[in-house]
Amino acid sequence: MKDIENIPALMAEIGQRAKAAAAELAFASAERKHAALISAAEHVWASRADILVANEKDMAFGRDKGLSPAMLDRLQLNKDRIRAIVDGLRAVAEQADPVGAVIDEWDRPNGLHIQRVRTPLGVIGVIYESRPNVTADAGALCLKSGNAVILRGGSESFHSSGAIHACLVQGLRDANLPEAAIQLVPTRDRAAVSELLTMTDTVDVIVPRGGKGLVGLVQREARVPVFAHLEGIVHIYIDEHADPQKALDVVLNAKTRRTGICGAAECLLIHQAVIDTIGQGVIRALIDNGVEVRAAGDLARIKGTVPATEADWGHEYLDMIIAAKPVQDVDDAIAHIRRFGSDHTDCILTEDTRTRDRFFERLDSAILIHNASTQFADGGEFGMGAEIGIATGKMHARGPVGAEQLTSFKYLVTGDGTVRP
Repeated sequence: MKDIENIPALMAEIGQRAKAAAAELAFASAERKHAALISAAEHVWASRADILVANEKDMAFGRDKGLSPAMLDRLQLNKDRIRAIVDGLRAVAEQADPVGAVIDEWDRPNGLHIQRVRTPLGVIGVIYESRPNVTADAGALCLKSGNAVILRGGSESFHSSGAIHACLVQGLRDANLPEAAIQLVPTRDRAAVSELLTMTDTVDVIVPRGGKGLVGLVQREARVPVFAHLEGIVHIYIDEHADPQKALDVVLNAKTRRTGICGAAECLLIHQAVIDTIGQGVIRALIDNGVEVRAAGDLARIKGTVPATEADWGHEYLDMIIAAKPVQDVDDAIAHIRRFGSDHTDCILTEDTRTRDRFFERLDSAILIHNASTQFADGGEFGMGAEIGIATGKMHARGPVGAEQLTSFKYLVTGDGTVRP
């Protein structure tokens, strides 16, 4: 481990090594990057016992720290989740290499031939909280897109992230790629985050992946450009023309499958006309499945709910809690989401295509979903193999950020002794 008494010096060295690695990765062949990822996947599976031992240390740390059950669930690894990490690495490996892809090309009357081609961003700093699988996802996607990455995992996942990172580095080694292409900050000291946010000479973009506190800190302090992954204040609107069984299935999955992920539903908006039918059935099912329903208006009459307060609107619980509110129509639902949403993911349940189209047209969340669970708000489920986060801003990358979204472009202009008159 580096001398962590001098955090600025440590981070400066990490940055310089990443910048040198990025210069080499920019022209690394697709075959070598593929080989590195396949090798990393094999090492993760071969090291699964060691990874689980490391994860148990992190779980003990998390329990001592008083993490909620949902946060502990995000932190925990098991054989199936390690298999998912392996599958994600392999899926990213098998994707087409985005670097050098021709986005567009054209000829000009002056004789110039112009191409717009994908190129890596350079060095990406990823700051994330408790989910150790982000170590593999971010490392893989940055490598695939020709970027070097500096990973700063949460203090809770320190040991798990370290064990996974070692497998990624071994993959780089096996493929004869620079080991500094994927670096993990070797300290829990928060001063390392502050340094990373100001390393404008060596870092090209920061991706924060975590809760509102982390993202807010990054946005306030960063001097490096940021892909904001804001909190997931996810709404589901049950329209008067919703199918009762679809509504029941989707809402239960969206809320209870995994409460600690950013695609988990946090607020239920129910058309006034179906409160006593579909609405009552969905809310009772949520309560029966252990969800605390904080209800407003006529929904508060349903037995087992608790009264909602103003603080429940626009709140990300990441727990077995959901807010519920009656609305007059789709426009009332849209108005609520515009006021309290986070532009992450929002869903409509309806069999009426005109209502669906109005919802899709008038909301501008990064992901809008019709008649499907919001837990599909995930790069892996979108066919990207994995994601580095879900960007909720409107510049460059938006929605799930995969390998392609971690590239920019450059213009290649070809002439034949062409001069401008």
